[in-house]
Amino acid sequence: MNPITQVLDRFPILILDGAMATELESHGCELNDSLWSAKVLMENPDIIRRVHMDYFEAGADCAITASYQATVEGYMKKGLTEAEAVHLIGESVRIAVEARDAFWEQAGAPADRPKPLVAASVGPYGAFLADGSEYRGDYSLTEDELVAFHRDRIKILIEAGADILACETIPCLMEAKAIIRVLQELPGVYAWITFSAKDALHISSGERIADCAAWLDGEEQVAAVGINCTPPRYISPLIQEIKSRTAKPIIVYPNSGEAYDAESKTWGAGTEADNSFNARSWYQAGASLIGGCCRTAPEDIEGIASWARK
Repeated sequence: MNPITQVLDRFPILILDGAMATELESHGCELNDSLWSAKVLMENPDIIRRVHMDYFEAGADCAITASYQATVEGYMKKGLTEAEAVHLIGESVRIAVEARDAFWEQAGAPADRPKPLVAASVGPYGAFLADGSEYRGDYSLTEDELVAFHRDRIKILIEAGADILACETIPCLMEAKAIIRVLQELPGVYAWITFSAKDALHISSGERIADCAAWLDGEEQVAAVGINCTPPRYISPLIQEIKSRTAKPIIVYPNSGEAYDAESKTWGAGTEADNSFNARSWYQAGASLIGGCCRTAPEDIEGIASWARK
């Protein structure tokens, strides 16, 4: 059964966590690397476990794993064997599950929130390239090649025990279609699809978010549709566009509004003054799964929980 509808049948909102990489950096991790947060899976997995716990304690109902840039190919380029790479990708899920179960036991299974889900992060092909193309979608690959790229990693993440897949920062509809084809090989597996957007109407490739939502509306294994890693100022109108073309739950977890430099892999000041992180307005607009992406922190999630739990 769809794990998201199981939660939303009992609670009005599912609170996601916030940025993994931002918190890892605050703990002293150096992430200027093609593997990004997946590098820490090799070097210091206990810090990843700590970050998951921090978000659960802040009020998150879902942990997104540190597998966004974790691929067999990427790890093997760093000198790991295929078996070691497969183990590390699965470890991203196992760490989150262990943190979730420990938190839930310590919290005493409170009645005012669901037992948190573990969502396995499936980053786009552009994340593997580590060149910022997840914000452009200008791939030279075919849909069949994207299916082949995503297939093995998705299977590893599911077999490791993820509750759902977080197929995130997807820049183009073709890649979403490729992921759906992989899902169709795995009956009973559910995923959310979130796109990166360039403005209030279009995803990064220039395709309309409304058209993407309409196409995904007919896919039973798509548990929610939405936007992530996009400036907050675009979120409310994007929700309206999605809402006009699908009845699926709408999921949003924007970044802080700062600008990302793909070459230096650093974040700078935002270009607009209205980058307010206003989760309550997104809920009122129609989103029922809300959290944060790059440059957000446990404090942002605590802020959502402070009104959502009421």
